Amino acid sequence: MKRKDSTEGTTDSPSQLIDARIRELGDWRGDTLARIRALIKQADPDIVEEWKWRGVPVWYHAGMVCTGESYKSVVKVTFAKGASLEDPSDLFNSSLEGNTRRAIDFHEGEEIDEKAFQALIRAAVALNESSGR
Repeated sequence: MKRKDSTEGTTDSPSQLIDARIRELGDWRGDTLARIRALIKQADPDIVEEWKWRGVPVWYHAGMVCTGESYKSVVKVTFAKGASLEDPSDLFNSSLEGNTRRAIDFHEGEEIDEKAFQALIRAAVALNESSGR
């Protein structure tokens, strides 16, 4: 299978590469990434999927919304402008020290607060749209 970064050129679409990553993980991380992806698409049907930096799913709408990285013990969703977002449910639990990004580390067996997560996605899209005007 072709597994090149989207900037290097490939015949596989970003969505196909993300599908392949989910299958490749083959464990709770793949299931979690698939669920996160579905929630993102439900929250914003107009979101665009990209494949960056040699294997990172990235979601865009009027700018970068978030990334979905898989590591040995976490699936990390990093919001590009997370420090500017309201987080009333306290989902952000990683990358809290910076001035721009914020992240959510999902661990094996953890439940996703789907409503709160989708609210963050919608807020990030709204911030991108308001920044572009």
